[in-house]
Amino acid sequence: MPVVEKPEAWAARLVADSEEPEVLRIDRPAGELYFAAWWEVTRDGDGRVVGATLYGHDITAREREFRRRGVDSTMLGALLDNLDIVVCSIDKQGNFASQRGKALRTVGLSPDQFVGQNYFDLFGDIEACEATRRAMHGEAQMAVPSEVYGVHWLSWTLPLQDNDLSVISVSLDVTETKRNELELQAKLDLIERQQQVIRELSTPIIEVWDGVLTLPIVGLIDTVRTAEIMDNLLQAVTSTRAKFAILDLTGVEVVDTGTASHLIGMIQAIRLLGAEGVLTGIHPLIAQTIVSLGVDLSRVSVFGKLRDALTHCIARLGRTSRPRT
Repeated sequence: MPVVEKPEAWAARLVADSEEPEVLRIDRPAGELYFAAWWEVTRDGDGRVVGATLYGHDITAREREFRRRGVDSTMLGALLDNLDIVVCSIDKQGNFASQRGKALRTVGLSPDQFVGQNYFDLFGDIEACEATRRAMHGEAQMAVPSEVYGVHWLSWTLPLQDNDLSVISVSLDVTETKRNELELQAKLDLIERQQQVIRELSTPIIEVWDGVLTLPIVGLIDTVRTAEIMDNLLQAVTSTRAKFAILDLTGVEVVDTGTASHLIGMIQAIRLLGAEGVLTGIHPLIAQTIVSLGVDLSRVSVFGKLRDALTHCIARLGRTSRPRT
């Protein structure tokens, strides 16, 4: 059986006795074999080497495990040196047994700086502390957020089946991601506030006369916007104690059946507050939609123009004061 990369290996063993066992990698059809070997040279009466006796045993399984661990160690070293992580191990008393990782430099710490110190004494007040306790009792903890030394982390803490160690923890620096998340949320909040202002500006409620409110509605309206309009209008009717609320639909050309139903519901809600709802500026398509719903508008005042609706309201109030400016 040839020794891998050593074609003269066996001939070399005829030179002298071996002093220490040597690991030989044997090439064979079934796969490589690792063989721990030592030998004893056989000599004739004149001291000439005439042969050798070889001793040894198969260490293939042990050698493969050793090499696998070497690969694992190399991979772990590459991760620790290049990723923004901290990997810690904690013993069964809660003391740090190891502490490595590139992200230690981010917070000004050195490798193994806390080895021998108790985790709970150092970090007992952070969010991840309870997760570590659970992991020490055998419950794996995944992606637990925390903030330490001004850095945001996500930590995975896993229980170990070991005589000395209790858990291993991998913490990833997600500060940049958290910052982007907060910035995005701030932008979304700003957009929401801007949209609220736009909605309020697009549906202004104006007190055009004592006891008379008008609500000019412009643009497309859907069910959500109609619900907001209703809420704002009913609050205005209550706060001003208005007797009339004019819904001016001149700026709306099309509504769906759901929205038309909400508009009629708005008129009915106004009536429940002791005021009268008035419709004006209804386009033909809107009229068709309302008719298709089978809604009875016989008790609702409907006018073609806002001026006519305002004249109606003032006449009903029986007042002659000037409109507000």
